[in-house]
Amino acid sequence: MINDGLPVGATPLTPDDSKGLIPSGISTRGQLDQFESRNIQQALSWAFRGNRAPDKILTLDFCQSLHKRMFDKTWQWAGLFRRYEVNIGNTPPLQVSMSLRNLCDDAKVWVECDTYPREELCVRFHHRMVWIHPYPNGNGRHSRIMADILAKALGLPMFTWGSANLMWPGKSRIDYIAGLQAADAGDYGPLMAFAQS
Repeated sequence: MINDGLPVGATPLTPDDSKGLIPSGISTRGQLDQFESRNIQQALSWAFRGNRAPDKILTLDFCQSLHKRMFDKTWQWAGLFRRYEVNIGNTPPLQVSMSLRNLCDDAKVWVECDTYPREELCVRFHHRMVWIHPYPNGNGRHSRIMADILAKALGLPMFTWGSANLMWPGKSRIDYIAGLQAADAGDYGPLMAFAQS
């Protein structure tokens, strides 16, 4: 029942993932979304505390720590990499850790060399992290927050991501997925526009 009503493009939980649910009494997607939302709010106060330099954010440890804090009261596997194929991206499970480390290293170079305008750099980072899809669940939320943390470290305002809850089905979710798909094909314009709308 937790997989009922998934929005477009969401990754369903496997039976093994579902066994990792920590709170009892959750049986619907709506209940899970509410619980995860409260867990994420607690993580945000840690994530945006102080001024972190980009090189402190762009690490495997920071990525995993953020995911763990976002879901530590919800899932036993919070902060752990997925171990199976998913319907998004094409990173094999055994390459997730190295792919994420490579992304962080690449992004450090993008920052140091001003490879892209800073807003675009953050959106490219977000897109590639979604493509890697490191965790069993929460990848979109995690990668959007990572992009926002990076934006703050670069002196930018946070993105608005369509000014909507992207966990709910609707036009904003459809526009977000379309932006990701355009970026898959090398066109970052739609995703940039969505992130700033």
